[in-house]
Amino acid sequence: MDWLKNWNEALDCLEENLDGEIDLGELGRLAGCSAYHFQRMFSYLAGLPLGEYIRRRRMTRAAVDLQNGRKVLDVALRYGYESPTAFNRAFQAVHGVPPSQAKQPGVKLKAFPRIRFKFVLKGAEEMEYQIVKREAFRIVGFRTLIPTDMDESFQAVPKFWAEIGPRQAELFPLMNGEPAGMLGVCTYSEEENHYYIAVASHSPVPEGMYEWTVPAASWAVFAGSGRLPEAMQELQRRIITEYLPDSGYELAKAPDIEVYLNRPGEESRFQVWLPVVRN
Repeated sequence: MDWLKNWNEALDCLEENLDGEIDLGELGRLAGCSAYHFQRMFSYLAGLPLGEYIRRRRMTRAAVDLQNGRKVLDVALRYGYESPTAFNRAFQAVHGVPPSQAKQPGVKLKAFPRIRFKFVLKGAEEMEYQIVKREAFRIVGFRTLIPTDMDESFQAVPKFWAEIGPRQAELFPLMNGEPAGMLGVCTYSEEENHYYIAVASHSPVPEGMYEWTVPAASWAVFAGSGRLPEAMQELQRRIITEYLPDSGYELAKAPDIEVYLNRPGEESRFQVWLPVVRN
């Protein structure tokens, strides 16, 4: 399967560069998506953030280097730590002992093997979706610059929703386009990304808000309901891990969109719009 082949090639590239600079854009290119989407999808597929996986793999190799006689400072520099203190902190977080003890007889260290993705057939519950083709549409709302690092992004987006929460009512009068509902949109860019809390709208942009045009694309649209944000995150995880690998589609160069269909206080109903193209 091309999807699995591409992702495993990206992981091969990551392994080859553990002792150098890891180019997230190149990993995304090999996997067929943006650097942002690569980090996001990896966290769902692997069950841990990409940054944490890289740290564990580097510290696994660092332990081997130290046991083979390399000096602590040399190993720290090899894996990108200019400060011995930072390396000591990272090593101890993974292994539970400082790097100076790695050579001692009988010391217990941890090994985190590399990940390789493979297709596993699951008997999970059905997923109902539809492919929707949309022309470009305009959104209006609030935005924030989100970190390119996915670990930081996962923390920044919920904080932004909490910050904007009291002002969501300002968006309701602007809601006159499709898709109808409150939208969470992360712009697609290789350089920087903004996250919008917005609505599809033809109205003028009020002071303190921003507009952006979502590009024309085909979307796989999935519906869900339940407690937020857990239900939304679980649906996104299932889309990435269960639907996408065997769907015949891959991610297109467009943002993924969260559509919230109810107003605050009502039972949560939502959609996930995943931009797709035939692979």
